[in-house]
Amino acid sequence: MSAGTRAIMLMVPLIAFAIGGGLYTPSESSGQSRSDNNGSEPALSSLPPLPEWANDELPDFTQYQDTTEKKAAFFAFLYPRIVLANSRILIERDYLESLSKKEKLTAREYRWLAQESERLRVDAEPGSKEQFALLRKRLDVIPPSLIMAQAANESAWGTSRFAIKGNNLFGQWCFSKGCGLVPRGRAEGASHEVADFASPYRSVRAYIQNLNRHPTYQTLRDVRLNDRRNSEPLSGVELAEGLLGYSERGKEYVEEIRAMIHYNNLEFYDDDFRNVIRDLTPDSLERLASTEAEIRLLPRQSSLNSTPTEG
Repeated sequence: MSAGTRAIMLMVPLIAFAIGGGLYTPSESSGQSRSDNNGSEPALSSLPPLPEWANDELPDFTQYQDTTEKKAAFFAFLYPRIVLANSRILIERDYLESLSKKEKLTAREYRWLAQESERLRVDAEPGSKEQFALLRKRLDVIPPSLIMAQAANESAWGTSRFAIKGNNLFGQWCFSKGCGLVPRGRAEGASHEVADFASPYRSVRAYIQNLNRHPTYQTLRDVRLNDRRNSEPLSGVELAEGLLGYSERGKEYVEEIRAMIHYNNLEFYDDDFRNVIRDLTPDSLERLASTEAEIRLLPRQSSLNSTPTEG
């Protein structure tokens, strides 16, 4: 599917922006988020193979002269990858819940819990209530509006050097020599690089993992858990409260992300994602997590009760 087709299909949520004109044209961000891997998924039989389009590289967003068209194309490319990543997390989360209800776990189930605990940096007795509670808090989705606003901000709408050369939409860091791109103007003595990802999807998955496990984003996870306990919808605007440590600009950065969410009507995508996953059966969730055509994950394109086909 071409970027132009995506743009046409997502013009509705950007009507407000089209009327108001361009507000945000952020410069290339050095990024404060730190990640040293690609957010890989522990082996799980109910987790289907990734669709081929998850390996696609970033389109050339510098070709757009019209700001509204560029934004629509950027969001249309990004949103299916967010739905894909979040739906796969929900499968893992569902499996976690099933294990928490068992009286006795198998060796394979203990092994999966150990892998998830290592990945999400959970230190607790294997199979304990504490382990399940901590994993439940960290193995969860991030609202699309927050992901989209940060991706736009950190990658200059997909046109930054790190986005173009490294498929890195969030300025994520890595610390092994040769793991990514060396930032221009890096301080003398610093060793970090900006991570290089095989695809933008991998960048999204690693970004979600980063928010789910790094101590800097404890507040974000606390807000999300409180919403879960109160049966409140997850909100990107609310969770942005936990991003104070993402940038040296602190509160100013948080308010900028919130402004981008409001100005670009990104709550629309939070609402759509909630509708997509509402009342999903395990089988339909697995189909969602392996959708063969990314166009089917665009707003109101998902057919949750039938097998996806090319289109």
